Order: sequence, then structure tokens, then C-alpha cells
Amino acid sequence: MAKAKKSKGSTAYVSRLRQRYQDDVVPDLQKEFGIDNVMAVPRIEKIVLNMGLGEATQNVKILDGATKELTMIAGQRAVITRARKSIAAFKLREGMPIGTRVTLRGRRMWDFLDRLISIALPRVRDFRGVSDRAFDGRGNYTLGVKDHLIFADLDYDIVDLNKGLNVTIVTSAEHDEQALHLLRGLGMPFRRREEAS
Repeated sequence: MAKAKKSKGSTAYVSRLRQRYQDDVVPDLQKEFGIDNVMAVPRIEKIVLNMGLGEATQNVKILDGATKELTMIAGQRAVITRARKSIAAFKLREGMPIGTRVTLRGRRMWDFLDRLISIALPRVRDFRGVSDRAFDGRGNYTLGVKDHLIFADLDYDIVDLNKGLNVTIVTSAEHDEQALHLLRGLGMPFRRREEAS
């Protein structure tokens, strides 16, 4: 018996933010920076979530909880990161588990970014926007979150203590100005310069 083939015209799920990128941000970036080729327009390549836990050197059980929580936030299994070299002052040996991270690409990346911009960041207490000075000079943006409980995906019953995490948005932009324009077009709530100083 032959298997039924899926029709090519079926409606595939496209993230709301990705649709916005294709419809609004791409033409805007082409006009702003004079880019003729659509393939040369800056895009988001991946998002890396990283949770460093120095206390894990004394208590490894903290790491299990952090990995579960980061997996809930990302919607993808987090991996444990290990120390690359020994540092005697921190009682750290090479290979010791010291944190957890996850790398998001494709659909999960777009869904996470949408949740970060529209749900999580507005839940920060006294939120006035994020800094536009956290670019690394190569078009990548890193955002520090002090309390991971701003993410609605977490089950509060399993959270034992508040943890911070870093969100790094890796783009294909040639310079920071392009990346800033890209993220601003996607709705990243950047603080006004006069407020930032």
C-alpha cells in the first residue's frame, strides 16, 4: 500500500516575528543601507542562552535544577558547560561543571525572540528598555537578565532560587549599526539615549 504524499501547498507554520522580518524589516534594511541583494540583508542566525553557576563547584545539584529551568525557557534541552582550565583562586578544576547553555536556531529561535520581546521583558520591574550599547562590534547583541522568573514558561514550584542568564543574539550584520536597525525593526525595546546616560 502506497503512503499518501504531503501536498506541497500545505500551510506551514511561520512565526509572527519571522513574518514581520520578511514583510517589513527586510525592505526597510535594504532601503536604509542600500542593499540590492536580498540574501545580503542582515538576519538573525542563532540565539544562545547561557546560565553560569559558580555555586555549582560546591553544590552540583543546583546544576540539575538550572538545566531543567533553562530547558523550559528555551523549549529545547540545555547542556551542561564545563570549565576549560583550572583556576586555584576559585577552587575550580578543568572539566568541572559550571553552568548550562542552549543554542536556538530556526523556528524555536524566532518563537523565543517573540516571547522575549513581547512577554518576558515587559515583566521586568521598572522596565525602561534595554541598552543599545551591548553590541560586540561584529553585530552580535548580548542581554543580561537578572531574574529568570520573568519567563512565563517556568513552573514556579520547581524553582528553588533566582538565577540570572545571558541572551546572546548572533546576527549576520557587518557592523553594529545594521544589527541595531535589525533588532529595532523586530521590536526590541531599546532605551532612548537621553535615558541611558
